[in-house]
Amino acid sequence: MSKSHAAAQLATLREQIRYHDRKYYVEASPEISDLDYDRLLTQLKELEAAHPELITPDSPTQRVGDEPVEGLTQVEHRVAMLSIDNTYNLDELREFGARVTKQLPGEPVEWVVELKIDGVAVSITYEHGRLVRGVTRGNGRVGDDITHNIRTVVDVPLHLTGDDVPAVLEVRGEVYMKNTDLVRLNEQQAAAGEALYANTRNVTAGSIRLLDPRLCAERRLRFFCHGVGYVDGLKSQTHIDFLHEVARYGLPPTPLVESFRDFDAALVHCEDLIERLHELDFEIDGLVLKVNRFEQRERLGATSKAPRWIVAYKFEKYEAVTRLNEIRVQIGKTGAITPVAELEPVELAGTTVSRASLHNADEIQRKDIRVGDWVVVEKAGKIIPHIVRVEKHRRTAELAEFQFPTVCPDCHTRLVKDEGGVYIRCPNPQCPSAWKERLRYFASRNAMDIEGLGDKLVEQLVSDGLVQTYGDLYRLSTDRLVQLERMGKKSAEGLLAGVEASKDRGLARLLNALAIRHVGARVATVLAENFGSMSALAAASEEQLSEVNEVGPVIAKSVFEFLHSDFGQHVIHDLAEVGVKQEALRTVARAEAGPLTGKTLVVTGTLARYKRDEIEELIQQLGGRASSSVSKKTDYVVAGADAGSKLAKAQQLGVKVLSEDEFDQLIGKS
Repeated sequence: MSKSHAAAQLATLREQIRYHDRKYYVEASPEISDLDYDRLLTQLKELEAAHPELITPDSPTQRVGDEPVEGLTQVEHRVAMLSIDNTYNLDELREFGARVTKQLPGEPVEWVVELKIDGVAVSITYEHGRLVRGVTRGNGRVGDDITHNIRTVVDVPLHLTGDDVPAVLEVRGEVYMKNTDLVRLNEQQAAAGEALYANTRNVTAGSIRLLDPRLCAERRLRFFCHGVGYVDGLKSQTHIDFLHEVARYGLPPTPLVESFRDFDAALVHCEDLIERLHELDFEIDGLVLKVNRFEQRERLGATSKAPRWIVAYKFEKYEAVTRLNEIRVQIGKTGAITPVAELEPVELAGTTVSRASLHNADEIQRKDIRVGDWVVVEKAGKIIPHIVRVEKHRRTAELAEFQFPTVCPDCHTRLVKDEGGVYIRCPNPQCPSAWKERLRYFASRNAMDIEGLGDKLVEQLVSDGLVQTYGDLYRLSTDRLVQLERMGKKSAEGLLAGVEASKDRGLARLLNALAIRHVGARVATVLAENFGSMSALAAASEEQLSEVNEVGPVIAKSVFEFLHSDFGQHVIHDLAEVGVKQEALRTVARAEAGPLTGKTLVVTGTLARYKRDEIEELIQQLGGRASSSVSKKTDYVVAGADAGSKLAKAQQLGVKVLSEDEFDQLIGKS
């Protein structure tokens, strides 16, 4: 083969491999099997062996250097890698958001929320698309040159893809190790009689500074890009666009990143993300909130220690190792089958933990969790404990894989998996176990708030066949209740009084109580405010439901299907028959024709003459609707002192903003 022909074939193979690296590591959508990928790599190695003069430093075969470096040299960062301020407190987080808004008066501020990866911060520089340098953060001004090891990190491209890459691109990010790779590494360590590694961060920190890149390559380190340093030719003006841009170049951006126009919405998303920690195969030690627009970041500037446009919301994490004695399944109020780990009791964060959620069948399979295993259980923030990984090196016997049930363990209905989802459910609306959970939720404080209807009584009422529908609750009598174990006349009368009082809780509470999928207290309130009655809600089309702010197509589909199912219609009719009110509480107080009729208002900030609930009730009395969020459908925003993100959003959308005096003028009060 001629040299020119070999060079052309090498270029084609390298481009193919880079393409498949990007599909696998960046886009998580591989197009070929591991076997086919290995064949391409083998072809490349063989051709380079035949033509060593054509080997280039950025070839996919050059991931591992041949010789150790003599020592780590120090490199000065062209743009300082400052640390970031952090807090463990939501109130302090809100203060940070308010402080940033105050520094950018009258401007809309878009926020980005991303995971704070628990790894080692690094800077990686490309010149004309080729990787030239990798450096640790060090003291922020000077770091260690770890280029030889960065080249071994599998998802760091040695050459960027595309013809329009910046002349210089310095990205910042985190080198980390996956939990599954730590499991594999500890198995190897145990087999060799070597010391085990306690956690992924310690392995990463030690590996990235090794002098021998061959050892680092064995650790299978990974990389996520989350920031930008010195650049020449970057196109992006926002952080979100930057993440999309570097992904096009073949760099892996931090996953699960979202942007929000409202700081409060960003905080809600933080709580949602924390609940999803169990889904991740890598460790995080918090979340990061940052201003999206680069131009605003420049004007906000930095202190000597940290930028003013970014903050970390951290949470304490506690880990312990214990034995998994049993896996059993629970049936939730929506029919979801949730596996639960029964653990050998262990101290964790000052409490004794004896069980942990395993969440779903996919998680058990992904983490290869088996009864009899020693497992690492973690508690982070306020979430319930979950299993991080299995200590497979301690698996001394052949343990059976857990077989997830195919039929409901209670009613024996064949289970179904959510379309496009991970949860497996019992589809039977009359499933006794699911019904008990729904009844418990129906009586809970945020739903119908029926005092005296606790777990044990729910168990008795259902087991004795006294309550088979929600309506049956309202048909109970003192005579029948006193026949139950440990139920006296006084307790029975108290329970019935609570049941009777619950008839007047209103539409929002009722919608929340019915355990409709995707409908919690907030969505229930929004639906009640928008439609006013159950009959109006049932008459709405799926499209009309989805157009409501804060609802959207997924929730709309769930609500529509429930209200038009035989089961849902029976529930609604049965509750109406026993006298449960199905109108929004304030519907009757709303004027048919008032100065605010048909108008949607949002109140924000601190008012001088009104308390928040007082002005919102007044808005409804005058025919308007008091909403909690600003959208294009908002007619007015009433802004008091220290109004924050809602005011900014109103200005961005062109919504008319009223002072307290202007509101009083509008309603004819002054």
